[in-house]
Amino acid sequence: MYYIYKEATFSAAHRLRDYHGKCERLHGHNWKVRVYLKSETLDDQGMVVDFSVLKEKLNKILDYLDHKYLNEIPPFDKINPSAENIAKFIFDRLSEEFKERVRVHRVMVWESEGSCAIYEE
Repeated sequence: MYYIYKEATFSAAHRLRDYHGKCERLHGHNWKVRVYLKSETLDDQGMVVDFSVLKEKLNKILDYLDHKYLNEIPPFDKINPSAENIAKFIFDRLSEEFKERVRVHRVMVWESEGSCAIYEE
């Protein structure tokens, strides 16, 4: 199995609903995202996928979140915009872009340097 990953960042505000603590109040993060793709085979150029293609697809997803109040945009207007839910959101959206030979393996989302949520199937 071959694996590649790409990192990117976005900035956004959120608050956690039904939470008792500091995070129930409006606050923001400079989120860091790392996505892993996997494939059993390589393409004709010897790659899982070109990093520029992965970057373009990931940035399209992150642009939807960037500089937003996450609680106001779907699906986070209905579910808590926790790092875990953001990781799954990115995983699901990116999986729609890679359906054949290449699969999304893991998405990691940091809301701070020492706090990371991971989603994988």
